[in-house]
Amino acid sequence: MQPDHSSKAGFTPVERSLEHRAQRFLSRASARGVRAGLAEFVAFGLKQAWACVFGAALLAVLMAARLWYPDDAALARNDFLTLAAVAIQILMVAFRLESLRELRVIVLFHLVGTVMELFKTDVGSWSYEAEGILRIGAVPLFSGFMYAAVGSYMVRVYRLFDLKFARYPRRWTTAVLAAAIYVNFFSHHYVWDARWVLLAAVVVHYGRCVMHFRVYRRGFRMPLTVAFLLVALFIWIAENIATWAGAWLYPSQVNGWHPVSLDKLGAWFLLMIISVVLVAWVYKPQPPGPAEPVLPSPPGSGTAPGGPRRASPVRPPAARP
Repeated sequence: MQPDHSSKAGFTPVERSLEHRAQRFLSRASARGVRAGLAEFVAFGLKQAWACVFGAALLAVLMAARLWYPDDAALARNDFLTLAAVAIQILMVAFRLESLRELRVIVLFHLVGTVMELFKTDVGSWSYEAEGILRIGAVPLFSGFMYAAVGSYMVRVYRLFDLKFARYPRRWTTAVLAAAIYVNFFSHHYVWDARWVLLAAVVVHYGRCVMHFRVYRRGFRMPLTVAFLLVALFIWIAENIATWAGAWLYPSQVNGWHPVSLDKLGAWFLLMIISVVLVAWVYKPQPPGPAEPVLPSPPGSGTAPGGPRRASPVRPPAARP
Protein backbone atom coordinates (compact mmCIF):
# COMPACT_ATOMS: atom_id res chain seq x y z
CA MET A 1 0.00 0.00 0.00
CA GLN A 2 1.18 3.48 -0.61
CA PRO A 3 -0.24 6.24 1.53
CA ASP A 4 1.47 9.57 1.59
CA HIS A 5 4.46 10.29 3.77
CA SER A 6 2.45 12.08 6.43
CA SER A 7 0.38 8.95 6.89
CA LYS A 8 3.43 6.71 7.18
CA ALA A 9 4.92 8.99 9.78
CA GLY A 10 2.15 7.99 12.18
CA PHE A 11 2.63 4.24 11.69
CA THR A 12 4.06 2.02 14.39
CA PRO A 13 7.29 0.12 13.50
CA VAL A 14 5.32 -3.08 12.85
CA GLU A 15 2.92 -1.22 10.56
CA ARG A 16 5.76 0.35 8.59
CA SER A 17 7.18 -3.12 7.97
CA LEU A 18 3.80 -4.49 6.90
CA GLU A 19 3.22 -1.41 4.74
CA HIS A 20 6.50 -1.98 2.91
CA ARG A 21 5.69 -5.64 2.19
CA ALA A 22 2.14 -4.85 1.08
CA GLN A 23 3.39 -2.08 -1.18
CA ARG A 24 5.79 -4.46 -2.93
CA PHE A 25 2.91 -6.87 -3.58
CA LEU A 26 0.28 -4.33 -4.66
CA SER A 27 2.65 -2.30 -6.85
CA ARG A 28 2.48 -5.11 -9.40
CA ALA A 29 -1.07 -4.08 -10.23
CA SER A 30 -1.73 -1.63 -13.03
CA ALA A 31 -2.44 1.95 -12.07
CA ARG A 32 -5.59 1.85 -14.19
CA GLY A 33 -8.43 -0.48 -15.02
CA VAL A 34 -9.86 -3.50 -13.22
CA ARG A 35 -6.57 -4.53 -11.63
CA ALA A 36 -6.14 -1.06 -10.16
CA GLY A 37 -9.62 -1.23 -8.64
CA LEU A 38 -8.92 -4.69 -7.28
CA ALA A 39 -5.69 -3.45 -5.67
CA GLU A 40 -7.62 -0.64 -3.94
CA PHE A 41 -10.24 -3.14 -2.74
CA VAL A 42 -7.60 -5.52 -1.35
CA ALA A 43 -5.75 -2.66 0.34
CA PHE A 44 -9.00 -1.41 1.90
CA GLY A 45 -9.82 -4.87 3.27
CA LEU A 46 -6.33 -5.39 4.67
CA LYS A 47 -6.30 -2.01 6.41
CA GLN A 48 -9.75 -2.52 7.87
CA ALA A 49 -8.77 -5.97 9.14
CA TRP A 50 -5.63 -4.52 10.70
CA ALA A 51 -7.62 -1.73 12.35
CA CYS A 52 -10.00 -4.34 13.82
CA VAL A 53 -7.28 -6.60 15.25
CA PHE A 54 -8.09 -5.83 18.92
CA GLY A 55 -11.83 -6.35 18.49
CA ALA A 56 -11.34 -9.42 16.29
CA ALA A 57 -9.05 -11.03 18.87
CA LEU A 58 -11.57 -10.31 21.62
CA LEU A 59 -14.45 -11.77 19.60
CA ALA A 60 -12.36 -14.85 18.83
CA VAL A 61 -11.74 -15.38 22.56
CA LEU A 62 -15.47 -14.94 23.30
CA MET A 63 -16.45 -17.53 20.69
CA ALA A 64 -13.74 -19.95 21.79
CA ALA A 65 -14.90 -19.67 25.40
CA ARG A 66 -18.48 -20.35 24.34
CA LEU A 67 -17.52 -23.43 22.36
CA TRP A 68 -14.72 -25.00 24.38
CA TYR A 69 -14.35 -23.50 27.84
CA PRO A 70 -15.24 -26.23 30.39
CA ASP A 71 -18.24 -25.52 32.62
CA ASP A 72 -16.51 -27.06 35.64
CA ALA A 73 -13.22 -25.16 35.27
CA ALA A 74 -11.71 -23.82 38.50
CA LEU A 75 -11.38 -20.38 36.90
CA ALA A 76 -14.76 -18.84 36.11
CA ARG A 77 -15.32 -18.14 32.44
CA ASN A 78 -15.82 -14.40 33.00
CA ASP A 79 -12.52 -14.22 34.90
CA PHE A 80 -10.83 -16.08 32.04
CA LEU A 81 -12.27 -13.56 29.57
CA THR A 82 -11.00 -10.66 31.70
CA LEU A 83 -7.48 -12.11 31.90
CA ALA A 84 -7.51 -12.84 28.16
CA ALA A 85 -8.58 -9.24 27.41
CA VAL A 86 -5.79 -7.87 29.61
CA ALA A 87 -3.29 -10.13 27.82
CA ILE A 88 -4.48 -8.91 24.40
CA GLN A 89 -4.06 -5.28 25.46
CA ILE A 90 -0.57 -5.91 26.86
CA LEU A 91 0.47 -7.68 23.66
CA MET A 92 -0.90 -4.82 21.53
CA VAL A 93 1.39 -2.37 23.32
CA ALA A 94 4.37 -4.72 23.78
CA PHE A 95 4.49 -5.54 20.06
CA ARG A 96 3.98 -1.87 19.19
CA LEU A 97 0.64 -2.44 17.50
CA GLU A 98 -0.63 0.54 19.47
CA SER A 99 1.29 3.55 20.69
CA LEU A 100 1.22 4.77 24.28
CA ARG A 101 -0.43 7.93 22.98
CA GLU A 102 -3.30 5.87 21.59
CA LEU A 103 -3.49 3.83 24.76
CA ARG A 104 -4.63 6.96 26.61
CA VAL A 105 -7.81 7.28 24.57
CA ILE A 106 -8.41 3.51 24.71
CA VAL A 107 -8.26 3.65 28.51
CA LEU A 108 -10.73 6.53 28.39
CA PHE A 109 -13.10 4.39 26.29
CA HIS A 110 -12.69 1.69 28.94
CA LEU A 111 -13.65 4.04 31.77
CA VAL A 112 -16.58 5.64 29.93
CA GLY A 113 -17.90 2.20 29.00
CA THR A 114 -17.53 0.69 32.47
CA VAL A 115 -19.52 3.53 34.06
CA MET A 116 -22.31 2.90 31.56
CA GLU A 117 -22.14 -0.84 32.23
CA LEU A 118 -22.58 -0.37 35.98
CA PHE A 119 -25.70 1.72 35.44
CA LYS A 120 -27.25 -0.31 32.62
CA THR A 121 -26.92 -3.65 34.37
CA ASP A 122 -28.39 -2.14 37.52
CA VAL A 123 -31.52 -1.00 35.67
CA GLY A 124 -31.80 -4.32 33.81
CA SER A 125 -30.94 -3.23 30.26
CA TRP A 126 -28.76 -6.34 29.91
CA SER A 127 -27.09 -8.86 32.19
CA TYR A 128 -24.02 -11.05 32.65
CA GLU A 129 -23.59 -14.45 34.18
CA ALA A 130 -23.19 -14.14 37.94
CA GLU A 131 -19.81 -15.81 38.23
CA GLY A 132 -16.20 -14.92 38.89
CA ILE A 133 -14.45 -12.49 41.20
CA LEU A 134 -12.97 -10.05 38.66
CA ARG A 135 -15.99 -7.82 38.60
CA ILE A 136 -17.48 -4.60 39.93
CA GLY A 137 -20.96 -5.35 41.19
CA ALA A 138 -22.75 -7.25 38.41
CA VAL A 139 -20.25 -6.15 35.75
CA PRO A 140 -17.30 -8.42 34.85
CA LEU A 141 -14.20 -6.40 34.09
CA PHE A 142 -13.86 -7.74 30.58
CA SER A 143 -16.88 -5.64 29.57
CA GLY A 144 -14.81 -2.45 29.56
CA PHE A 145 -12.48 -3.99 27.01
CA MET A 146 -15.35 -4.27 24.53
CA TYR A 147 -15.61 -0.49 24.56
CA ALA A 148 -11.82 -0.31 24.41
CA ALA A 149 -11.97 -2.44 21.24
CA VAL A 150 -14.12 0.26 19.62
CA GLY A 151 -11.60 2.86 20.74
CA SER A 152 -8.72 0.81 19.35
CA TYR A 153 -10.45 0.56 15.98
CA MET A 154 -11.15 4.28 15.88
CA VAL A 155 -7.60 5.44 16.60
CA ARG A 156 -6.06 2.88 14.26
CA VAL A 157 -8.35 3.56 11.32
CA TYR A 158 -7.66 7.28 11.75
CA ARG A 159 -3.97 6.94 10.94
CA LEU A 160 -4.10 3.87 8.65
CA PHE A 161 -6.39 5.74 6.24
CA ASP A 162 -4.86 9.17 6.94
CA LEU A 163 -8.28 10.63 7.66
CA LYS A 164 -8.99 14.27 6.91
CA PHE A 165 -12.25 16.17 7.34
CA ALA A 166 -13.74 18.98 5.28
CA ARG A 167 -16.08 21.33 7.17
CA TYR A 168 -15.63 19.53 10.48
CA PRO A 169 -17.71 21.20 13.25
CA ARG A 170 -16.02 23.14 16.03
CA ARG A 171 -14.67 20.67 18.55
CA TRP A 172 -16.32 22.32 21.54
CA THR A 173 -19.75 21.95 19.91
CA THR A 174 -19.10 18.27 19.19
CA ALA A 175 -18.10 17.80 22.84
CA VAL A 176 -21.36 19.39 24.01
CA LEU A 177 -23.37 17.13 21.68
CA ALA A 178 -21.45 14.04 22.81
CA ALA A 179 -22.05 14.94 26.47
CA ALA A 180 -25.79 15.31 25.81
CA ILE A 181 -25.84 11.88 24.12
CA TYR A 182 -23.98 10.26 27.01
CA VAL A 183 -26.33 11.81 29.59
CA ASN A 184 -29.36 10.60 27.60
CA PHE A 185 -28.12 7.01 27.80
CA PHE A 186 -28.74 7.34 31.55
CA SER A 187 -31.56 9.86 31.83
CA HIS A 188 -34.00 8.22 29.41
CA HIS A 189 -34.75 5.64 32.09
CA TYR A 190 -36.32 8.39 34.21
CA VAL A 191 -37.39 11.21 31.87
CA TRP A 192 -38.31 11.67 28.23
CA ASP A 193 -35.98 9.87 25.79
CA ALA A 194 -34.33 12.50 23.57
CA ARG A 195 -32.57 10.08 21.22
CA TRP A 196 -34.56 11.16 18.12
CA VAL A 197 -33.81 14.79 18.82
CA LEU A 198 -30.15 13.89 19.31
CA LEU A 199 -30.10 11.86 16.09
CA ALA A 200 -31.48 14.85 14.25
CA ALA A 201 -28.91 17.09 15.92
CA VAL A 202 -26.11 14.78 14.77
CA VAL A 203 -27.33 14.83 11.17
CA VAL A 204 -27.59 18.64 11.21
CA HIS A 205 -24.29 19.12 13.01
CA TYR A 206 -22.21 16.72 10.91
CA GLY A 207 -24.30 16.81 7.72
CA ARG A 208 -21.89 19.09 5.82
CA CYS A 209 -18.77 17.26 6.96
CA VAL A 210 -17.00 15.09 4.38
CA MET A 211 -14.38 12.53 5.33
CA HIS A 212 -11.35 12.16 3.02
CA PHE A 213 -9.31 8.97 3.18
CA ARG A 214 -6.54 7.24 1.27
CA VAL A 215 -6.55 3.52 0.55
CA TYR A 216 -3.56 2.70 -1.70
CA ARG A 217 -2.99 4.97 -4.69
CA ARG A 218 -6.27 6.82 -4.65
CA GLY A 219 -8.05 9.14 -2.28
CA PHE A 220 -11.77 8.84 -1.61
CA ARG A 221 -14.50 10.89 0.02
CA MET A 222 -17.54 9.95 2.08
CA PRO A 223 -20.11 11.92 4.10
CA LEU A 224 -19.13 11.52 7.73
CA THR A 225 -22.67 10.58 8.78
CA VAL A 226 -22.55 7.66 6.31
CA ALA A 227 -19.28 6.51 7.89
CA PHE A 228 -20.94 6.66 11.32
CA LEU A 229 -23.77 4.45 10.08
CA LEU A 230 -21.45 1.88 8.46
CA VAL A 231 -19.33 1.52 11.60
CA ALA A 232 -22.49 1.26 13.72
CA LEU A 233 -23.69 -1.56 11.44
CA PHE A 234 -20.48 -3.54 11.86
CA ILE A 235 -20.56 -3.06 15.64
CA TRP A 236 -24.15 -4.34 15.62
CA ILE A 237 -22.92 -7.47 13.78
CA ALA A 238 -20.15 -7.91 16.38
CA GLU A 239 -22.77 -7.46 19.12
CA ASN A 240 -24.77 -10.35 17.69
CA ILE A 241 -21.68 -12.56 17.77
CA ALA A 242 -20.92 -11.55 21.36
CA THR A 243 -24.47 -12.19 22.62
CA TRP A 244 -24.53 -15.53 20.82
CA ALA A 245 -21.30 -16.35 22.66
CA GLY A 246 -23.03 -15.49 25.94
CA ALA A 247 -20.82 -12.53 26.81
CA TRP A 248 -24.01 -10.76 27.90
CA LEU A 249 -27.73 -11.09 27.18
CA TYR A 250 -30.58 -8.70 26.68
CA PRO A 251 -33.77 -9.51 28.62
CA SER A 252 -35.48 -10.85 25.47
CA GLN A 253 -32.56 -13.28 24.90
CA VAL A 254 -32.56 -14.93 28.32
CA ASN A 255 -34.90 -17.75 27.29
CA GLY A 256 -33.25 -18.27 23.92
CA TRP A 257 -30.82 -16.36 21.75
CA HIS A 258 -32.07 -14.36 18.76
CA PRO A 259 -30.49 -11.54 16.75
CA VAL A 260 -30.24 -8.17 18.45
CA SER A 261 -32.95 -5.75 17.36
CA LEU A 262 -32.06 -3.33 14.56
CA ASP A 263 -33.26 -0.59 16.91
CA LYS A 264 -29.81 -0.84 18.51
CA LEU A 265 -28.32 0.67 15.37
CA GLY A 266 -29.61 4.05 16.51
CA ALA A 267 -27.87 3.69 19.86
CA TRP A 268 -24.63 2.64 18.17
CA PHE A 269 -24.90 5.54 15.74
CA LEU A 270 -25.11 7.92 18.69
CA LEU A 271 -22.23 6.18 20.42
CA MET A 272 -20.10 6.94 17.36
CA ILE A 273 -20.33 10.65 18.22
CA ILE A 274 -18.91 9.99 21.69
CA SER A 275 -16.20 7.84 20.09
CA VAL A 276 -15.21 10.50 17.56
CA VAL A 277 -14.99 13.17 20.25
CA LEU A 278 -12.75 10.94 22.39
CA VAL A 279 -10.46 10.18 19.44
CA ALA A 280 -10.31 13.89 18.58
CA TRP A 281 -8.66 14.31 21.98
CA VAL A 282 -5.63 12.42 20.58
CA TYR A 283 -5.90 13.26 16.87
CA LYS A 284 -7.18 16.75 16.17
CA PRO A 285 -9.32 16.62 13.01
CA GLN A 286 -7.44 18.17 10.10
CA PRO A 287 -8.83 19.53 6.83
CA PRO A 288 -7.76 17.94 3.54
CA GLY A 289 -4.75 19.56 1.92
CA PRO A 290 -4.49 20.92 -1.62
CA ALA A 291 -4.57 18.50 -4.52
CA GLU A 292 -1.39 16.45 -4.59
CA PRO A 293 0.88 16.31 -7.64
CA VAL A 294 0.71 13.57 -10.25
CA LEU A 295 3.00 10.73 -9.19
CA PRO A 296 4.80 8.28 -11.47
CA SER A 297 3.42 4.77 -11.74
CA PRO A 298 5.18 2.12 -9.63
CA PRO A 299 7.75 -0.09 -11.36
CA GLY A 300 6.22 -3.15 -12.97
CA SER A 301 2.68 -1.77 -12.93
CA GLY A 302 2.26 -2.18 -16.67
CA THR A 303 1.77 1.57 -17.21
CA ALA A 304 3.96 3.31 -19.73
CA PRO A 305 7.01 5.08 -18.27
CA GLY A 306 6.05 8.48 -17.03
CA GLY A 307 2.37 7.54 -17.18
CA PRO A 308 0.29 9.47 -14.68
CA ARG A 309 -0.86 8.18 -11.35
CA ARG A 310 -2.77 10.95 -9.59
CA ALA A 311 -2.71 11.02 -5.79
CA SER A 312 -5.98 12.48 -4.59
CA PRO A 313 -6.64 14.11 -1.23
CA VAL A 314 -7.50 11.54 1.44
CA ARG A 315 -9.45 10.07 4.29
CA PRO A 316 -12.90 7.99 5.18
CA PRO A 317 -14.86 4.40 15.80
CA ALA A 318 -17.79 -5.01 21.57
CA ALA A 319 -19.69 -2.73 23.87
CA ARG A 320 -23.27 -1.68 24.14
CA PRO A 321 -24.86 1.72 24.54
